[in-house]
Amino acid sequence: MNVPTSLTDNPMRCATARKVTPAYEQIKRYVVDRIADGTWKPGEAIPSETELVKEFGVARMTVSRALRELSAEHVLRRIQGAGTFVASRDVESTVLEVRNIADEIASRGHRHSARVLALEVASNEQAMAALNLCDGYAFHSRIVHYEDNEAIQYEDRYVNPHVFPRYIEQDFTLETPNHYMMRLAPVQRAEFRIYAQKPDADIRRHLSMNIGEPCLLMWRRTWVGSEVATAVKLWHPASRFHLAGKVSG
Repeated sequence: MNVPTSLTDNPMRCATARKVTPAYEQIKRYVVDRIADGTWKPGEAIPSETELVKEFGVARMTVSRALRELSAEHVLRRIQGAGTFVASRDVESTVLEVRNIADEIASRGHRHSARVLALEVASNEQAMAALNLCDGYAFHSRIVHYEDNEAIQYEDRYVNPHVFPRYIEQDFTLETPNHYMMRLAPVQRAEFRIYAQKPDADIRRHLSMNIGEPCLLMWRRTWVGSEVATAVKLWHPASRFHLAGKVSG
C-alpha cells in the first residue's frame, strides 16, 4: 500500500482560493505567525480588537471573527474584561498529544541522539500537496533517531515556512523537530495513518535493517490554526518498536 502524500482538496480549487484570502483569514495567519516566531508567548496578551482594527483597516466584526475562531481552535484564550491571550500549553495538550521521541526514550531510561541527513528547501509537488500550499516552497528534513546508539526511527518531514519560518536554521541534533514546533506553536488538529510497509534501500540502510524486514510506518499531518504546519512519515523497524496506549472510560 502506498502512503498518501496528500488528503487535500482539488489543487485547482486550492489555487483559486488563494487568489482572494478573506480579511479574517489574513488576521488569523498574522496571529499564528506571531505566536510561531515567538513574538507572542503562551500566556501573554495580544493586541486588542481596537488595535487590530486600526492595523488592518477592517471592521470590528472581522477582527472579532478571527479571534473567535482562533479561540475555538485553542490558539487563543479570551477573558471577558481582561483581553485575549495566547493559549497556554496546558490548554493545548488537552486537545492533542503528539509525543516527542526523545521524551519517550528518556522515559525508558535510555539516551536519545539524532543524525540529520538533510535540512533543505523543497518546492516539489509532493511537498506542496502535503502542506496544502499552492505556491512558494516548503522546508524538508530527514533525520535518524537513535536509542542508545541503535536506530529506531527514520523521520521524513515537510514543514510549512509560514508557520515555522526559522525551522531550517535549527540544530536538530540538540532538539527534535517535534519539541521545537510544540514549543513555539500549539497543535489544534492532526490526522494520521499507520501501515506495515517495507522500506526502500536507503531507509533500510539508515535503520540497519535486514532485507525483507518490515517497518511500522506512521504518516501524520498537524495543523496550527488554519494552516497545515507539518506532514511527516515516521519509519520504525518492526522488530525494535511497538505502539502502545490506553483509553480511559
